[in-house]
Amino acid sequence: MTSPGLTPVLAEPAGTDSGPGGAPVRRGPLPVAVLRGLAGLAGLVAVLEVLPHTGLVSPDYLPPASETVRTLGTLLAEPAFWTALGDTLTGWGLGLAVAVVAGVVAGVVIGSVPVLRAVTASTIEFLRPIPSVALIPVAVLLYGTDLRSKLLLVVYASFWQVIVQVLAGMQDVDPVAEDTARSYLLGTWGRVRHVLWPTALPYVMTGVRLAATVALILTITAELVIGAPGLGHEIAVAQVSGAVPEVYALVLVTGLLGVAVNLAARAVERRALHWHQSVRTEVTA
Repeated sequence: MTSPGLTPVLAEPAGTDSGPGGAPVRRGPLPVAVLRGLAGLAGLVAVLEVLPHTGLVSPDYLPPASETVRTLGTLLAEPAFWTALGDTLTGWGLGLAVAVVAGVVAGVVIGSVPVLRAVTASTIEFLRPIPSVALIPVAVLLYGTDLRSKLLLVVYASFWQVIVQVLAGMQDVDPVAEDTARSYLLGTWGRVRHVLWPTALPYVMTGVRLAATVALILTITAELVIGAPGLGHEIAVAQVSGAVPEVYALVLVTGLLGVAVNLAARAVERRALHWHQSVRTEVTA
């Protein structure tokens, strides 16, 4: 059960089916789907390679894919690129860590006290929809182009992804389990540790996975708009200087970084929830 306005995004991971008794069963590898995905990617690369040579799009604005890859190879050999990548990862990692800790602590505290949850519900629903980019002028006024400006935007955007999921998980606790905990005279910490947290953890991991992606988006946005050091700033500089292949190469890096973040978040989620029915695998005859 969830309160109005809170929409958790917890779902059974792709790649599972219902086995005997409704238990989820992990499907085996799907080489055909993998091959189709690779074929689609190869087709996209081919289109990006051929399109500039057809005259439909000027190579000045869309260089061939091969030129973008060559430019990327050149960037990888430059220390400045790795410095920018480190700045981006630093802002992303710090902002995500702060948002996750703050979101989990606030969610557990608010979700454990019904009165506190009722009092803060309207405030959460008012603040959550505010776009983080709307805070860019505030961030610049407070911190300029410092790392703190980037962290302000990243933490604000990621925090809501986590706390909403934690609150939904805290409210989804089985009443029978709560009554059992009370009958065994478990204290507040005991209830949180043995009843509330195991129920909320799948929601928490979903919030962390969503927050990881949002944090990366806001990190690049802050660097691009504010001028904070990082890949976004390098993209802006390349665009102003007319280095079109470098712009596309850096955009490609941010895309690959997003894929890596998503895969890492899913791997952590599977490891943390190895005991949960949505992840647990079963072998059937």
